[in-house]
Amino acid sequence: MVKERARILVVGGGYVGMYTALRLQRRLKPELERGEAEITVVTPDPYMTYQPFLPEAAAGSISPRHVVVPLRRVLPRCRVIIGEAAAIDHTARTATLTTLATEEEGTGTEKLSYDELVLAPGSVSRTLPVPGLAEHGIGFKTVEEAIGLRNHVIEQMDIASSTRDPAIRDAALTFVFVGGGYAGVEALGELEDMARYATRYYHNVSPEDMKWILVEASDRILPEVGEDMGRYTVTELRRRNIDVRLHTRLESCADRVAVLDDGARFPTRTVVWTAGVKPHPILAATDLPLNARGRLRCTPELTVDGATHAWAAGDAAAVPDVTAAEPGTECAPNAQHALRQAKVLGDNIVHALRGEPLETYAHKYAGSVASLGFHKGVAQVYGRRLKGYPAWFMHRVYHLSRVPTFNRKARVLAEWTLSGLFKREVVSLGSLEHPRAEFELAAGGKHHLNPGDDTKGSS
Repeated sequence: MVKERARILVVGGGYVGMYTALRLQRRLKPELERGEAEITVVTPDPYMTYQPFLPEAAAGSISPRHVVVPLRRVLPRCRVIIGEAAAIDHTARTATLTTLATEEEGTGTEKLSYDELVLAPGSVSRTLPVPGLAEHGIGFKTVEEAIGLRNHVIEQMDIASSTRDPAIRDAALTFVFVGGGYAGVEALGELEDMARYATRYYHNVSPEDMKWILVEASDRILPEVGEDMGRYTVTELRRRNIDVRLHTRLESCADRVAVLDDGARFPTRTVVWTAGVKPHPILAATDLPLNARGRLRCTPELTVDGATHAWAAGDAAAVPDVTAAEPGTECAPNAQHALRQAKVLGDNIVHALRGEPLETYAHKYAGSVASLGFHKGVAQVYGRRLKGYPAWFMHRVYHLSRVPTFNRKARVLAEWTLSGLFKREVVSLGSLEHPRAEFELAAGGKHHLNPGDDTKGSS
């Protein structure tokens, strides 16, 4: 039994937030039923997104609704609040929240008191002051962005097929991806594979007409899979006529022209920005200690260093890696650590409430897998290097085992099975982004977005 009634606030509904709350509601089931404990999850979305499946969702291999997990269904004993934490005063144990209701009521923010705090807001896209990026760039961090990008790519192929202007056609069929990490390489590989397949249904668009460009500032891509596999990935992408440019930066994408620091210029209607992430802004709005990179300073027990009753893990936390040979090494901010940290974090909160000793988080990095398109991939697992079909198969098996809930596992597996038996879907549903446009025009109104004002080229 817990020593006293505990109000636990979990900020964030991603990997760490959902899995920590899931662990807590299991371990504290008797206390929750007796009213001795209360778990509140504050999240901007009512679902958790399994981000490793975003590239396959963009390619049409997985339905968007199977990439997300509804929080209210998997957390029935928790109170889920759809909103965001604007500020946290841990000294006073209060969080300032904004929700959909506060916006409607016009009453401003509301205060929420807590006893134990779990900060797991994740990260946001790290952008640079590149001219035109805010107006023309497309992110790849949410399921909405992934599906929007899929619709956009197919739409550009429709534009290229319909126009008689060579300049418009060339810009529509030029796709620039900035960032050679997991998100950039997997998104590029899957979308290029999907677009190459789609060309068989266009009478005047061939794979050779399209330009796919990957821009990376460092000297290699996919550093997580090792240097050898990184070089293999570059060779494999170039074999598919993908222009991989290392030691290169995007200087501007204003006026729909991607300008690189090596002097190259590419008229394009598609610039996908996947150049890293940064800590969530809410961390700077707390009175908790941060390191030089803006992440929470944590202990190996996943407590916030120097702050009692505060916990953190995942992208927001700088957790010491006790398995590393070099002192001062921190756990990488990836899903592999986040899933395992959430389990230890949930257990340690229960231990703390019951006056038991805390566990130390220790996990030796097992390796990485990455998909480069259908039946293509690279992997380095426990020192073993795989490429091609075996790596792609391992990528699918690993992530199928990690996606939450049996319901999602079964649905994803069924979709993969069906996609192997039938042809791929290459339809664009871009109108989903503006579902009321047709009715507004029919009712005599004006379309809220003129085609010429759409900076990303979507209709």
